[in-house]
Amino acid sequence: MSIAYTVFSKPWKGPLAQMAETLSKMGFEGVELPVRPGFQVEPDRVAEALPEAAKVLADHGLKIGSVAGPTDEPTIAACGEAGVPVIRICVHIPEGANRLEWEASQRKEFEAVTGALAAHGVAVGVQNHCDREVSSTAGVMRLVEPFDPRHVGIVLDFGHCGLAGEPVDIALDTAASHLLMVNFKNAFWRRTSGPEAERAAWQHYWTTGRHGMSDWPAAAAELKKRGYDGDVCLTAEYTDTDAVERLAVEDLAYLKSLLA
Repeated sequence: MSIAYTVFSKPWKGPLAQMAETLSKMGFEGVELPVRPGFQVEPDRVAEALPEAAKVLADHGLKIGSVAGPTDEPTIAACGEAGVPVIRICVHIPEGANRLEWEASQRKEFEAVTGALAAHGVAVGVQNHCDREVSSTAGVMRLVEPFDPRHVGIVLDFGHCGLAGEPVDIALDTAASHLLMVNFKNAFWRRTSGPEAERAAWQHYWTTGRHGMSDWPAAAAELKKRGYDGDVCLTAEYTDTDAVERLAVEDLAYLKSLLA
């Protein structure tokens, strides 16, 4: 297996060179870079800024394994020029929308950019996500199955599998034909209302790989069994935001031990 360990660089908003130095020292081999307002690469400058960012990161031994950003043609073209293979997205289902009608509309959006994706060698990766996004792997697969996985595929997030109660082997079976990359994070549902409340309230709490509802050892074992050799992205999402770097280093070491 040849796995590259990347990290979602969202928590690090400083200058690119400073961020790259920090993440390299932490032990990562690449990043998933946000292409969003307020980050190092903003959408309205993506054509120039993304290739520049790739060069800065490469100077520190890091690749851009994926970006989290829009799927418009300028971003697709910039990813192609910078050698970024995947644009990761989550797809929101609006309140009151009919699921099947929304799904048909979303597919039309993908169809509109498949030509650009093919021309630039880039894929859109749809991630499973809790709340009003598509939360199950089966739901994501239903959305992307009509497409060539070289153009539209799945980013499988084991943290959200855990929140959804989805066993990792079933998730990987479902995503197999369209799997582009995997995310590792972990969380559990925490009750935020007392037992006397008329209606229970719950909130997800983002924790380390050892302590959430996602079975990291089982996920790693399944990836090894299946010969997975793509990017493994730690999303560095923790409710304790003051401890992000310490927890990310701990999780990276734990994950490497599981996949060794």
